[in-house]
Amino acid sequence: MAEEGEVTIVGAGARLEGNVVSAGNLRIDGQVKGQINAEGDVALSPQSQVEADIRAQNVSIAGRFKGSIQVKGKAHLARGGRIDGNITSKTLVVEEGGVFHGQSIMDGSSPTDGARTQGAPQQKHEEKRDEPEVKVP
Repeated sequence: MAEEGEVTIVGAGARLEGNVVSAGNLRIDGQVKGQINAEGDVALSPQSQVEADIRAQNVSIAGRFKGSIQVKGKAHLARGGRIDGNITSKTLVVEEGGVFHGQSIMDGSSPTDGARTQGAPQQKHEEKRDEPEVKVP
């Protein structure tokens, strides 16, 4: 496992397509399209644009993200960040000004543990901040 302070950085001018694998923490300032697997945490900076499936310990999104997120701990959507996709995590934090369009499954078990216990309660959270609510009579 990587040392505590080790961080792999995808720079602002970088554009990657394919699989990104990190033994430690990963910070993305540029563009990534594909799969992201990190043994540590993944952080997307405000200028990042990512279309991927992320598996990590924790994730923090401050840029634009499209895809699915599976983390063992906390998923954090920062002010100004946008997530279009689904999140499976133990904890979800959405700051004011963050936009989340998708489904959240908050589960105490790890998303990589395989099948969940049938009948276990799951919390689902949908939040749309860009679109006005329309009520149909």
